[in-house]
Amino acid sequence: QVQLVESGGGLVQPGGSLRLSCAASGRTFSSFAMGWFRQAPGKEREFVARINRSGSLRWYGDSVKGRFTISRDNRENTVYLQMNSLKPEDTAFYYCAADSTRYGPRFSEHDYEYWGQGTQVTVSS
Repeated sequence: QVQLVESGGGLVQPGGSLRLSCAASGRTFSSFAMGWFRQAPGKEREFVARINRSGSLRWYGDSVKGRFTISRDNRENTVYLQMNSLKPEDTAFYYCAADSTRYGPRFSEHDYEYWGQGTQVTVSS
C-alpha cells in the first residue's frame, strides 16, 4: 500500500507556471513508477507524464510535451510536476498515481494501482 497526497494546485494566468507535488507514504517509494493524469469536467482522464523508478526515464502526453516536466526525489518520497507556459486548456483536476508492477512507458490509468485525491489547476485571466 502507498498513500498519495497532491498539493500545489491553484489559479494561474495563461503563460504562468505552477509546480505540483505528490507526497507518498507507506511502501518504499522507489519501488513505484509514478504518473500524473488530469481530468477536465466532462472529459476522460488524460495521461500527462510518467517517470520510472530511478528517475532516469520520462514520458509525456503530446499536449504537454515541452511545457511540463516530471521529476522525483526518492529521498523525500515525492514526485513533482513542473508546469510552464500554462494554457486555459490545461485547466483540470490533476492526480498522481503509482505503478508497482509495470516497466517502460505506460499511458493508461488502468496501469496504476494507487491514486491521490487530486488537486485543482485553473488557468484563467
